[in-house]
Amino acid sequence: MKEKRFLKTVGITLLLVLSISCSEKKEANNSMIPPTVKVEPENVGPKRPLSDEFKQYWYAGDAEITSYALEQARYGELRDGHAVLIYVTEPFLPEKQVKADGQNPGNISVLKLNMAKKFLTGIYPYSIMGSTFYPVHDNQHAIKTSLSVQEWCGHVYAQINNRDRFEFTSHSYFENEADQHMKMDKDILENEIWTKIRINPEGLPVGQLKVIPSLEFLRLYHKDPKAYEAEASLSTKDGITAYSLTYPELERSLHINFTADFPHSIESWTEETRDGFGANAKLLTTSAKKIKTLKTAYWGQHGNNDLFLRDSLGLSSH
Repeated sequence: MKEKRFLKTVGITLLLVLSISCSEKKEANNSMIPPTVKVEPENVGPKRPLSDEFKQYWYAGDAEITSYALEQARYGELRDGHAVLIYVTEPFLPEKQVKADGQNPGNISVLKLNMAKKFLTGIYPYSIMGSTFYPVHDNQHAIKTSLSVQEWCGHVYAQINNRDRFEFTSHSYFENEADQHMKMDKDILENEIWTKIRINPEGLPVGQLKVIPSLEFLRLYHKDPKAYEAEASLSTKDGITAYSLTYPELERSLHINFTADFPHSIESWTEETRDGFGANAKLLTTSAKKIKTLKTAYWGQHGNNDLFLRDSLGLSSH
């Protein structure tokens, strides 16, 4: 009996220890979780209603892929290459700020733009890709925009998250940039202009503005990530609308040409900036002209027998 009583006492003691231990672990784990941050932007406006035309085009279960012949300014010379704009709608998680894997009441529907560029600088190649996630209801800034650049010297990554303020993060192989983390006021993002054009071009900002230039420009030209004074204008002629953005301090201007009628497809663009080294730097114009548009569910077309689709876009199979 004493032995049974002893074993019972030991068992109860062990259960209490385990219970306390588990409780402490749970408390310790909770203490490691950062406090919930405010992720809902302060200036969210009323949702702009979506037209039936918009829904039929953008919610048909595929993406819009458009290829462009590219002439890119880099190191004081123009380089031949190609660009591709991939637009697609998808559900987005506002807290994690990533694509949602499933249905969730908190999902935000966004029109995503992936802009890809490839060109050669002498012996080595450049690969640039930017992603912007813009709410289809056009009632706030882009929720996130990111950039990656790869070339043989190294690679760079940058991102802006839209929370209570813009949160800028950058990782670079350049000593003066290295790892950067900072918060920024919520000014207009140049990156979001490209998607707003497809949703509500009539609402594009015009006049004297403060604009955060594209992440591509900021990283390639090593400019401070901040808003710069800019002047924006909008004009239409012969069915083509031109949106122009000029930054006097940066000696840079961007001109995007798109169809005045829905779906407001981007036909071409030019970017003028001072490019090169030191006193030899000169104003050069990067340009892109549309080759072909294809509407297709590209994410399922990854077999070798799908390579011919690149030919239909005027792109090489390599």
